[in-house]
Amino acid sequence: MQTLAVVLVGIFGIGGSLILLGTVIAMFRARDALSRINVFSPGTGLAMPMILASAYVFTLSTEGFKILHLIMAILGFLSLIVVSSVASNVLSRAVYVSGSPVSRKTVVNRLAEPGRLRDAADVDEFKPYD
Repeated sequence: MQTLAVVLVGIFGIGGSLILLGTVIAMFRARDALSRINVFSPGTGLAMPMILASAYVFTLSTEGFKILHLIMAILGFLSLIVVSSVASNVLSRAVYVSGSPVSRKTVVNRLAEPGRLRDAADVDEFKPYD
């Protein structure tokens, strides 16, 4: 049983850390703020829950099962999911409304119908990086 716990802690911990490292590297390579926010979502939505699972399995193997630890882990998972999705949405809208320049490789609002969502910022005002 102890070997299984060590293997699971290693898989979740190292896997989550590698995903987070890849996310950070991708953030540095992204050309604009919208891309950076989009790239960081897998780190907060997948890597952080994996690291939390690693911590829970470690605590479970060392201290045994306690209902408080299970509740804390479940609340942590739910918090990460809710906070990461809401934060990504709010940050993306803030960047979009602020008129921050976007890379010419980024397609701005390609799914919106023409004439929609122009009350806060005009799509024609965006100037790509040179």
